Amino acid sequence: MSALRWANLALLVLYPVAWAAPMLRAGLLPLFGLSEISVLTGLQSLWRTDVFLALVVTFFALFAPYVKTIGLGLVQFRLASPRLMPALHLLGRLAMADIFLVALYIVVAKGTGIGRVETAWGLYLFTACILASLALAEAEDRRIRPGKTG
Repeated sequence: MSALRWANLALLVLYPVAWAAPMLRAGLLPLFGLSEISVLTGLQSLWRTDVFLALVVTFFALFAPYVKTIGLGLVQFRLASPRLMPALHLLGRLAMADIFLVALYIVVAKGTGIGRVETAWGLYLFTACILASLALAEAEDRRIRPGKTG
Protein backbone atom coordinates (compact mmCIF):
# COMPACT_ATOMS: atom_id res chain seq x y z
CA MET A 1 0.00 0.00 0.00
CA SER A 2 1.37 3.43 -0.90
CA ALA A 3 2.58 5.92 1.68
CA LEU A 4 -0.20 8.34 0.66
CA ARG A 5 -2.84 5.76 1.56
CA TRP A 6 -1.24 5.01 4.93
CA ALA A 7 -0.94 8.69 5.75
CA ASN A 8 -4.57 9.30 4.85
CA LEU A 9 -5.71 6.32 6.92
CA ALA A 10 -3.65 7.65 9.84
CA LEU A 11 -5.66 10.87 9.68
CA LEU A 12 -8.83 8.89 10.35
CA VAL A 13 -7.32 8.05 13.74
CA LEU A 14 -5.49 11.33 14.37
CA TYR A 15 -8.47 13.62 13.82
CA PRO A 16 -10.49 12.22 16.77
CA VAL A 17 -7.36 12.36 18.95
CA ALA A 18 -6.86 16.00 17.93
CA TRP A 19 -10.50 16.80 18.69
CA ALA A 20 -10.18 15.47 22.24
CA ALA A 21 -6.66 16.82 22.88
CA PRO A 22 -6.19 20.04 24.84
CA MET A 23 -5.82 22.94 22.39
CA LEU A 24 -5.79 25.79 24.87
CA ARG A 25 -5.40 26.27 28.56
CA ALA A 26 -7.40 29.19 29.90
CA GLY A 27 -7.68 30.54 33.39
CA LEU A 28 -8.62 33.53 35.51
CA LEU A 29 -5.59 35.22 37.00
CA PRO A 30 -2.46 33.26 37.93
CA LEU A 31 -3.94 32.11 41.26
CA PHE A 32 -6.64 29.84 39.83
CA GLY A 33 -5.42 26.90 37.72
CA LEU A 34 -5.88 26.62 34.00
CA SER A 35 -8.72 24.65 32.45
CA GLU A 36 -8.06 22.81 29.22
CA ILE A 37 -10.17 23.44 26.14
CA SER A 38 -10.35 20.93 23.30
CA VAL A 39 -12.34 20.98 20.09
CA LEU A 40 -14.95 18.81 21.78
CA THR A 41 -15.20 20.83 25.00
CA GLY A 42 -15.29 24.04 22.96
CA LEU A 43 -18.15 22.63 20.91
CA GLN A 44 -19.99 21.55 24.06
CA SER A 45 -19.77 25.09 25.35
CA LEU A 46 -20.92 26.51 22.03
CA TRP A 47 -23.95 24.21 21.93
CA ARG A 48 -25.04 25.65 25.28
CA THR A 49 -24.51 29.29 24.30
CA ASP A 50 -24.81 29.72 20.52
CA VAL A 51 -26.43 26.93 18.51
CA PHE A 52 -25.89 28.56 15.11
CA LEU A 53 -22.17 29.06 15.74
CA ALA A 54 -22.00 25.51 17.10
CA LEU A 55 -23.49 24.17 13.86
CA VAL A 56 -21.01 26.15 11.76
CA VAL A 57 -18.02 25.10 13.85
CA THR A 58 -19.16 21.46 13.94
CA PHE A 59 -19.32 21.45 10.15
CA PHE A 60 -15.95 23.16 9.62
CA ALA A 61 -13.97 21.54 12.43
CA LEU A 62 -15.38 17.99 12.44
CA PHE A 63 -17.56 17.14 9.47
CA ALA A 64 -15.64 18.74 6.56
CA PRO A 65 -12.16 17.41 7.36
CA TYR A 66 -13.35 13.91 8.23
CA VAL A 67 -15.60 13.54 5.18
CA LYS A 68 -12.76 14.85 3.03
CA THR A 69 -10.39 12.26 4.49
CA ILE A 70 -12.89 9.45 3.93
CA GLY A 71 -13.54 10.65 0.38
CA LEU A 72 -9.83 10.77 -0.38
CA GLY A 73 -9.47 7.23 0.96
CA LEU A 74 -12.28 6.06 -1.30
CA VAL A 75 -10.53 7.60 -4.30
CA GLN A 76 -7.18 6.12 -3.26
CA PHE A 77 -8.64 2.62 -2.95
CA ARG A 78 -10.54 3.08 -6.22
CA LEU A 79 -13.91 2.82 -4.50
CA ALA A 80 -14.84 6.29 -5.79
CA SER A 81 -14.10 8.12 -9.00
CA PRO A 82 -11.18 10.58 -9.21
CA ARG A 83 -13.83 13.03 -10.43
CA LEU A 84 -14.61 13.44 -6.72
CA MET A 85 -11.32 15.33 -6.20
CA PRO A 86 -12.69 18.88 -6.89
CA ALA A 87 -15.36 18.34 -4.23
CA LEU A 88 -12.69 17.08 -1.83
CA HIS A 89 -10.60 20.18 -2.49
CA LEU A 90 -13.64 22.31 -1.65
CA LEU A 91 -14.14 20.40 1.61
CA GLY A 92 -10.44 20.93 2.36
CA ARG A 93 -10.84 24.66 1.97
CA LEU A 94 -13.88 24.61 4.24
CA ALA A 95 -12.01 22.60 6.86
CA MET A 96 -9.48 25.31 7.54
CA ALA A 97 -8.62 25.47 11.21
CA ASP A 98 -8.82 29.26 11.47
CA ILE A 99 -12.63 29.18 11.44
CA PHE A 100 -12.64 26.90 14.45
CA LEU A 101 -9.94 28.90 16.23
CA VAL A 102 -11.87 32.14 15.88
CA ALA A 103 -14.95 30.50 17.39
CA LEU A 104 -12.82 28.99 20.14
CA TYR A 105 -11.42 32.39 21.06
CA ILE A 106 -14.97 33.73 21.22
CA VAL A 107 -15.87 30.99 23.70
CA VAL A 108 -12.76 31.74 25.76
CA ALA A 109 -13.49 35.47 25.74
CA LYS A 110 -17.13 34.92 26.76
CA GLY A 111 -16.25 32.40 29.43
CA THR A 112 -13.25 34.02 31.09
CA GLY A 113 -13.54 37.75 30.54
CA ILE A 114 -10.20 38.53 32.16
CA GLY A 115 -7.64 35.80 32.25
CA ARG A 116 -4.89 34.10 30.38
CA VAL A 117 -4.70 31.63 27.52
CA GLU A 118 -1.89 29.21 26.68
CA THR A 119 -1.68 26.97 23.63
CA ALA A 120 -1.45 23.23 24.16
CA TRP A 121 -0.27 20.29 22.05
CA GLY A 122 -3.72 19.56 20.61
CA LEU A 123 -3.68 22.84 18.70
CA TYR A 124 -0.52 21.74 16.91
CA LEU A 125 -1.90 18.25 16.25
CA PHE A 126 -5.17 19.61 14.84
CA THR A 127 -3.30 22.11 12.67
CA ALA A 128 -0.96 19.36 11.45
CA CYS A 129 -3.94 17.14 10.56
CA ILE A 130 -5.55 19.90 8.50
CA LEU A 131 -2.29 20.72 6.70
CA ALA A 132 -1.48 17.04 6.12
CA SER A 133 -4.94 16.49 4.68
CA LEU A 134 -4.47 19.39 2.27
CA ALA A 135 -1.03 18.09 1.23
CA LEU A 136 -2.28 14.52 0.77
CA ALA A 137 -5.16 15.65 -1.42
CA GLU A 138 -2.79 17.71 -3.55
CA ALA A 139 -0.34 14.78 -3.85
CA GLU A 140 -3.16 12.40 -4.80
CA ASP A 141 -4.44 14.86 -7.37
CA ARG A 142 -0.96 15.09 -8.91
CA ARG A 143 -0.69 11.30 -8.90
CA ILE A 144 -4.01 10.96 -10.69
CA ARG A 145 -3.27 13.76 -13.18
CA PRO A 146 0.51 13.93 -13.56
CA GLY A 147 0.41 16.86 -16.01
CA LYS A 148 -1.57 19.12 -13.61
CA THR A 149 0.20 22.26 -12.41
CA GLY A 150 -0.81 24.52 -9.49
